[in-house]
Amino acid sequence: MTALRGRDYRNLWIATLISETGDWLLLIALPILVYQLTGSTLGTALAFLVELVPPVALGTVAGRLADRWNRRRALVWIAVAQAVTLLPLLVTGHLWIVYAVIATQAALSTFAEPSRNALVPALAPAGQLVGANSLLALTSNVGRLVGGPLGGALLALGNLPVIVIVDATTFVAAALLIARIAQIRPGTPSTAENVTAGEKHETANSLRRRIGAGLVVTGLTGTAQGLFVVLFVPFVARVLHGGAAETGLLRGVQAIGAILAGLALGLLATRGRVRTSAYLLAAGGAAAFATISALIWNGPRITEAEPVYAIAFAVVGAPGIVLMTGLVSALQQAAPPERIGRVFGVFTTTFAAGQALGMLAAGLLGDPLGVVVLLNVQAGLYALAGVAALAMRPPKRRQPPSGEPTTAQFTVANAS
Repeated sequence: MTALRGRDYRNLWIATLISETGDWLLLIALPILVYQLTGSTLGTALAFLVELVPPVALGTVAGRLADRWNRRRALVWIAVAQAVTLLPLLVTGHLWIVYAVIATQAALSTFAEPSRNALVPALAPAGQLVGANSLLALTSNVGRLVGGPLGGALLALGNLPVIVIVDATTFVAAALLIARIAQIRPGTPSTAENVTAGEKHETANSLRRRIGAGLVVTGLTGTAQGLFVVLFVPFVARVLHGGAAETGLLRGVQAIGAILAGLALGLLATRGRVRTSAYLLAAGGAAAFATISALIWNGPRITEAEPVYAIAFAVVGAPGIVLMTGLVSALQQAAPPERIGRVFGVFTTTFAAGQALGMLAAGLLGDPLGVVVLLNVQAGLYALAGVAALAMRPPKRRQPPSGEPTTAQFTVANAS
């Protein structure tokens, strides 16, 4: 794929692939561990809420810094810090230490995400933004496919220290790879000529509309994700009557559909077929995700067979990656290069705040209302996100004379 031909983007991609695999070991293990120690949805929700305090509080600050500092260097040192701050899990099994590590890791990730998202347009070839983002999303799902089931199995055997050491090692490897990326200057404002004041005003209003709609989608999907991450473990335990190994398996197989969808998006983007349709990817992905999720949550009325749900969770991974690839790409296209870090800082805060809301609702209402009822609400939120994503549609622009670049082309050029 075209994006991977560039050495710098390839280093970022491999670094993300390695660290995501290690992360998924821990992402699967810690919620299971907390649920085993507390035995309630509220205890599990508290662990996730601790994780969300840093991005809610620091997301906008991290976005501003991402527009000012050397993004490559920042990502290197953040990865090193993430490796070091995992080590307390090796010497204690106390719940409060688990919460402290979760909060610290979340704070470091809060500063990493805006820098990474702002760096992608500078590393990917012009017109390959959707492909580049789909490949990065692909790494997360490859990591989920490998790390998810392995994390659940290792925890079932009592091997949390092994999980911690592997995750820390992947952060160090990621830091070494990112250090090889060439120095990238922060983006500069578009300086397009031959654009009238009226056209500039109209473009600014359009960009604000598209970014605002994208943040609405972000908040809705964040809330839906918050409901899911708290209720997934009790759904498997109470409704499907599964254990830690089954939880890791079902969480991990979502990567299968996501990997296939990510590869398909990458190929389509290489051929230029999804270059201007990022908002449609977000809308269609959200609608499909809502439909499949509703079928999964209500499926136990018919069957609780594990193979059925393994297939269903594998399928639902596809619209998930389509949704997030479209959303991130549409925001990158709409954000001015000199403010792209700020946009993704707000993106981080909005998604985290939505997650916090969903987690709090799941923790407080999961037991009295029932897991399945709230998971159906989650499916409905994705449906609303699909409708909101349609407002991200870019306006029709006049055709420039032959040889004259469009405003969008200036934006891509300056971002690079």
